[in-house]
Amino acid sequence: MKLFNLHFLFLLLLITPLSFAQEADNTAILKIIFTKYYKNEKVIAKNRLQLLSFYCNKAPNNEEVLEVIAGNELLKKYSAEIKKQIVIGINEDWSKEYNVLFNNQNQYLKSKVNACLSLEEFQKVSEQYGENNQRLLIINKPIYFAKNQHALVKVAFYRSIEHNSGRFLLLEKVNGEWIIKEYLNEWAT
Repeated sequence: MKLFNLHFLFLLLLITPLSFAQEADNTAILKIIFTKYYKNEKVIAKNRLQLLSFYCNKAPNNEEVLEVIAGNELLKKYSAEIKKQIVIGINEDWSKEYNVLFNNQNQYLKSKVNACLSLEEFQKVSEQYGENNQRLLIINKPIYFAKNQHALVKVAFYRSIEHNSGRFLLLEKVNGEWIIKEYLNEWAT
């Protein structure tokens, strides 16, 4: 029994730092995406309509990732590792990363980013103003590969059934900092 407990404790000690590291990487990537896409947004003020909202859930990765892999040599090299992370049925949100990012830091960026919305809440806000200038920023769950030195993240903007756009971001960790290396498979409807 003691041997089982010792093995369990050892396994727990191995897994815990990995989950914290991934959460820190997710937070860093979220900050990069917010900084890029909220750059031109105005600070939220009373009675000012905010045009860009943030979707609460991490969107699942799907077969679109396979198209991106096919068009990029680096991704082809790590395709098996990437494909293992295509899980359609995830149910995760960005709340941990959002709270870490804005807990006593990044306050100017926070002044531009609304609290996250569900799709239903976004549609309600859009209908309230009746203009087709509202956008919902949807960020997929990051796919980490190459010993967590690269990440692939889909970023999409939902406006309505007809007007949407998106792209994949290929990020690389350089000297402990995530940077966007490439934009892949841009699309718009």
